[in-house]
Amino acid sequence: MFKGANMQNIMKQAQKMQEKMAKTQEDLKARTVEASVGGGMVTVVFNGAQDLLKITIGKEAVDPEDVETLQDLVLSAVNAGLKKSQEMVQEEMGKITGGMNIPGLF
Repeated sequence: MFKGANMQNIMKQAQKMQEKMAKTQEDLKARTVEASVGGGMVTVVFNGAQDLLKITIGKEAVDPEDVETLQDLVLSAVNAGLKKSQEMVQEEMGKITGGMNIPGLF
């Protein structure tokens, strides 16, 4: 009887954790992070769902004779923004899971 009650308790705790995680994932969609490169020439904004919401390119970054630099700046900004967004998600989910890295959850 003890084993059955213990398993039932574990299942309830797992369900509560899952509900908290779902709510946190929903809340993270509304939170944003910003990354800027090239002294502010290119800035990106991501949300906690890793959606790219905005790219801002300063006029000084636009040189028709040097498109490759602009491409590099955009790529760097996107990668930096995505990394910040992923770190934000890991931090928030870590609060729920107690720091356990549970594969496939986030």
